[in-house]
Amino acid sequence: MAETIPAGSTTDGVIQVGQPTDARVSAPASYDVADFPVPHGREEDWRFTPLERLRGLHDGTAVADGGVKVEVTAPEGVTVETVGRDDARLGRAGKPVDRVAAQAYSSFEKASVVSVPKETVLTEPVRISVRGEGGTAFGHQVVEVGAFAEAVVVIDHTGDATLAANVEYLIGDGAKLTVVSIQDWDDTAVHAGQHTALVGRDATFKSVVVTFGGDLVRLHPRVVYGAPGGEAELYGVYFTDNGQHQEHRLFIDHDTPHCRSNVAYKGALQGKEAHAVWIGDVLIRAAAEGTDTYELNRNLVLTDGARVDSVPNLEIETGEIVGAGHASATGRFEDEQLFYLMARGIPADEARRLVVRGFFAELVQQIGIPDLEERLIAKIEAELEASVG
Repeated sequence: MAETIPAGSTTDGVIQVGQPTDARVSAPASYDVADFPVPHGREEDWRFTPLERLRGLHDGTAVADGGVKVEVTAPEGVTVETVGRDDARLGRAGKPVDRVAAQAYSSFEKASVVSVPKETVLTEPVRISVRGEGGTAFGHQVVEVGAFAEAVVVIDHTGDATLAANVEYLIGDGAKLTVVSIQDWDDTAVHAGQHTALVGRDATFKSVVVTFGGDLVRLHPRVVYGAPGGEAELYGVYFTDNGQHQEHRLFIDHDTPHCRSNVAYKGALQGKEAHAVWIGDVLIRAAAEGTDTYELNRNLVLTDGARVDSVPNLEIETGEIVGAGHASATGRFEDEQLFYLMARGIPADEARRLVVRGFFAELVQQIGIPDLEERLIAKIEAELEASVG
């Protein structure tokens, strides 16, 4: 199935769903763009983002004059639909939490909805191709997995576009969903996206975010729990090249008892003015007894001139938890690792490649799809050729 998301127009008819106020944003979550002030770069949510490179997505000056082509390849039994703004499934996972996400929600015309029926176990992944065709566009996608179903979904972003989009994951009770979101844009693309997962009772959600391309990519993965027993694993791999800005801002809202979350993101940077930002926010509310959570961010700086901002945040409002922690580290190659490999006859350049490949391998293996894993390892190797070749 293929569709083209057009330039978009502002319409009404949003679905009003009550959501808790996000403790870490400057304005309450809302579908209404007017509820968010235009950011100027001094706000906590925006202080790392080069606003001028968002091409007007943040201040309403972006003209919707382009599109992205969406193609879905799905196994038998999966329903793929293109729906209007009045579809009841839109907005169920949560409201936009910043002005760009609200602008995207207000401006899209049609949404893509992929539904996996309850108790269905897919043996092949659902593959969603999102290809930019130039210009500015707004998009919306929903992935719904019924109770006790199991599915893997791959969302692959390529081409050139200035895209603001929201993606919702609705995971039914006892269901298991793995999503691999790949940002392999052309070097001129801009992509701002909010990914919101609503995890049902005893359900499992695994997200693997892979970011390589684009001039600026700013993603906001979020997890909320609809009932006790939910589990969320959020993994990420990013390779930030010369002049690129890649920003991942995670928020996990533990407002439900006996839920679990685990976060691990790793990035490598090379080249002048390469800039990576990782913000990991975990909020354990007073009602969330029995929570178990941990978040980790590791960054490897390959060349001079690259910059990393890594900020893990953990707020705990109850002492009745299983565990909570976070860690962050940024550094260069360890000389001992290189010496160990070179002492065994491995040339310096190859030794550096092996170290970086090993740095990422643990998270790439979380994908569980051989052809994708091979593609991403090859991409990492190609990136390394520019820095150590």
